[in-house]
Amino acid sequence: MIGYLTTPTSSTGVSLSEFWAWVRYLSAVTPDPDLRLTSSFADLDAHQKTILSDDFGMGAPLLWLNEHLDLDRIVDGRYFVEYVAASMGATQRRTAKRGPNKSPDFVARDTSGVWHVIECKGTQSGREYGARQLGNAGPPPTGGVAQKRSILFPAGYTGQRLVSGLQIGVEAGNPSHLTFIDPDPEKPFVVSEQDLELANDAATRCVMSKALRLSGYETSAEVTASPFGRRPSERYGYSKKLEEQRVQEVNDRNERARDELKNRERTSLFGEHFLGREQHFALPRSVIVDDTPVSRVVVRQGLNEDAIKEMQDRPTIEETISESGAEWEAKIGRSMLKSEERSATMTIGSVFRSEMILEK
Repeated sequence: MIGYLTTPTSSTGVSLSEFWAWVRYLSAVTPDPDLRLTSSFADLDAHQKTILSDDFGMGAPLLWLNEHLDLDRIVDGRYFVEYVAASMGATQRRTAKRGPNKSPDFVARDTSGVWHVIECKGTQSGREYGARQLGNAGPPPTGGVAQKRSILFPAGYTGQRLVSGLQIGVEAGNPSHLTFIDPDPEKPFVVSEQDLELANDAATRCVMSKALRLSGYETSAEVTASPFGRRPSERYGYSKKLEEQRVQEVNDRNERARDELKNRERTSLFGEHFLGREQHFALPRSVIVDDTPVSRVVVRQGLNEDAIKEMQDRPTIEETISESGAEWEAKIGRSMLKSEERSATMTIGSVFRSEMILEK
C-alpha cells in the first residue's frame, strides 16, 4: 500500500515509483505479531525518520480504511482539487503543499459512491507528540485539523472526514497505535452535485494513471492524468499561439503514448492477462519472515492486457472517461490486498495487479 500511495499521479519526465517503496522497508519491521520498527531503523537520522514516519503514516491507515470502508478509488488530494477545480473553470484556485491551505492527503470513494476525505500523520516520537500532530478544533485549530483543507460533497455522498495518526512502536518498546479523529471542515473546497461527474472522472484518472505508471507506461500515465497538457489544471491556451502549441504538445505526447503501449520489449505477461514488468532484488541482508530467512524479493506489476489494447487506439481522452465509452473504466474496482505465507498481492478490480514474493 505504501508503494501504491507514494506513486505520483501526474509528473513529467521523472518517476519516483521505480519499485523502491515496495522493498525499502522490508528490514524495518520486526517479526513481532504487531507493527514495530527494528532498533536500527528507529535510530535513523531525523530526516530519514520523518520520511519513514510519513510513509507508514499513510500506508497503515489507508490499509485499514480500505478494508473497512470498501474503497474503490483512492485519489491524491492535491491532484483531485487541481483537476476538478480546473474542470469547473476555477483555474485560479491554488493548492499549497504545506500549511493551512494544504489539500487533504487523500480523497477516497467507496463502492456505494460515498466520498471520504483523509489527512495522514505518522510519528515515532510517542503518543504525546502524536496527539499534537492530530491537533484539535480550537479555537484556534491546531495540528492536522488546522492543516487539513477539507472537501465538501453533497448530502448523500458525504462520508467520513478523518485525520489519522499513527504512532509507530519500536521493538522492546511500546506498541504502535492508530488513531482517527473527525474534525469540522475549515474553508472547504465544495463539490456540488452537478460536479460529481468531474469528481468521479478525477478519481478514475488518478487510479488508472498510477496503474499505468507502476506497470511501466509512464507517458500513457501522463496523458491519462493530464489530458489537456503537462499539468492536471491545464485546459486551453490564453492566446491562439499558445493554444496551437498546447494542441501540438498534446498530439505529440499522444503518439508517444501509443508507441509506448504497443512496445512489448520491456513488458512481461503474468497471471492470466496482465502485462507489465518484473524486478528481482537481492536484499543487502536477510530478513526473517515467519522464522524463515528471506534474501531475495520479486516484484511484479501489470495492467490488464485488454485495457492496454483498448488504450492503444485512443490514449488521450479529453472528455470525461464515462462520456468516452472507454470499456477499461468498468475494470476498475475495489482495491484488494491479500497475503499468504511469503507473498502478497494487491489488485484494483481486474485492471491492475501487483505481486511481491519473498524468497530464501
